Amino acid sequence: MNLEFAKNEDHLKQQVFLLKSRLKEVAMGGGEKRIAKQHAKGKLTARERIAYLTDEGSEFLEIGAFTGYDMYTEYGGCPSGGVVMGIGRVSGKQCVIVANDATVKSGAWFPITAKKNLRAQEVAIENRLPIIYLVDSAGIFLPLQADVFADKEHFGRMFRNNAQMSAMGIVQVSAIMGSCVAGGAYLPIMSDEAMIVEGTGSIFLAGPYLVKSSIGEDVDAETLGGATTHSEISGVTDNKFPDDKSCLDAIRRTFDKLGDNEKAGFNRAEPQLPQLKQEEIYGMLPADRTKPYDMVDIISRLVDNSEFDQYKENYGKSIVCGRARIDGWAVGIVANQRKIVKSKKGEMQMGGVIYSDSADKAARFIMTCNQQKIPLVFLQDVTGFMVGSRSEHGGIIKDGAKMVSAMANSVVPKFTIVIGNSYGAGNYAMCGKAYDPRLMIAWPTAKIAVMSGQAAAKTLLQIQTASKKAKGEEISKEEEENLLNKITDRYNNQMSPYYSAARLWVDAIIDPLDTRKVISQGIEAANHAPITQRYNVGVIQT
Repeated sequence: MNLEFAKNEDHLKQQVFLLKSRLKEVAMGGGEKRIAKQHAKGKLTARERIAYLTDEGSEFLEIGAFTGYDMYTEYGGCPSGGVVMGIGRVSGKQCVIVANDATVKSGAWFPITAKKNLRAQEVAIENRLPIIYLVDSAGIFLPLQADVFADKEHFGRMFRNNAQMSAMGIVQVSAIMGSCVAGGAYLPIMSDEAMIVEGTGSIFLAGPYLVKSSIGEDVDAETLGGATTHSEISGVTDNKFPDDKSCLDAIRRTFDKLGDNEKAGFNRAEPQLPQLKQEEIYGMLPADRTKPYDMVDIISRLVDNSEFDQYKENYGKSIVCGRARIDGWAVGIVANQRKIVKSKKGEMQMGGVIYSDSADKAARFIMTCNQQKIPLVFLQDVTGFMVGSRSEHGGIIKDGAKMVSAMANSVVPKFTIVIGNSYGAGNYAMCGKAYDPRLMIAWPTAKIAVMSGQAAAKTLLQIQTASKKAKGEEISKEEEENLLNKITDRYNNQMSPYYSAARLWVDAIIDPLDTRKVISQGIEAANHAPITQRYNVGVIQT
């Protein structure tokens, strides 16, 4: 082991340790006192409900753990967006689970909560997975109602999705395990089945205080919308249960009897571990994100038996393409090569940059994988497309457009892992969030922005100093340096994977050693959705 490897390994292990520490922090939701209050009411927390519901020994793939991270600080924060969601296994069936976290502002909906709930439904729709809602929410967080109520992608979109998912035949089961108020009352009742817990579950369009102020009627919450009322009088809910666990047991029995749907038919062989040690990734990925490395070395530690069949290996070398297996699943990999390469024409090509020949190769490979029904995995460490007169004259824009068209129109499922840089149009071409990857995952080393921090800071500094000079203001060298540092710090903070994860630009930040597991769970989910659309790229630039 050389010194550089040891430094890299230590740096990445520190970042993984920080990641795991932060995950523990957000898993506490509203904190120990609020968890204790939940338990005192005889209720499990959101994460305890999911742990009890999912099959023993199965993996719960949490999506959006860092949603809301460092946001809404003026309101005391909103850990995980006040809702826990992901893909789990219940009675052997893979499904999406959404659980309100009542320890965070009584499960109230912040703007980011609505975005996360819609993401959960999107995952269920794309993959044709059943979805379970564990409802325990006080409704919209009123101080921010203007940002969560009336727009297209706000709270109301969930109920529209409920209706459309039902029409699609996607199973939806709800358990009312706490408060369920106003418009939120429609979510469980628009599900196929609605269960309710006695004593703690309640559902009504208007609570006792609003009823009193509106029509002058005095009525308690249990009489107005408790388990007995809705299971024996109104018929709004299907069945009532004495506690959380018995209700969750009933969901398990329901899922135990679900019939199988048609599958997409993606190829899977017996899973094999990589021959090369996955842990070596820690030392191979440079701590300095500007330094080169060979992406094939990383791929060889992610794929089964370390077998990777490259496509056009000696052409368009700044992007690596090829077929492999991950946990048995056949995949097509499109990855940015980070070492400096030399084309047969003698051109030296920088790592992480997309050139015309590599864009052309990637487009063709993406089309081939669609033809052969092979899911696509994009490994991003990209600084953008090559610029300059030589590239412009060579048609870099049309070659880039060709790659974007081939990728954007893919009908096979796409999965994106941001390993390092994810800048500008490179983010787009390598299947960024805007291009509907089934999962978009970041390593702790990821940096997502329109350009590098250094380049952006200098550009922003030039704009600000020019603006000051236009007003006749002088700026000293020291002031200029302080301004540059301030801009750089702010921009670098926005490039952090945690900044992206807080806003659901990425679904999760993971330990690199969990990459195989996450991709495998993602493809298994995608296999529930048969491909019904013919692959058509439209007009391809030539």
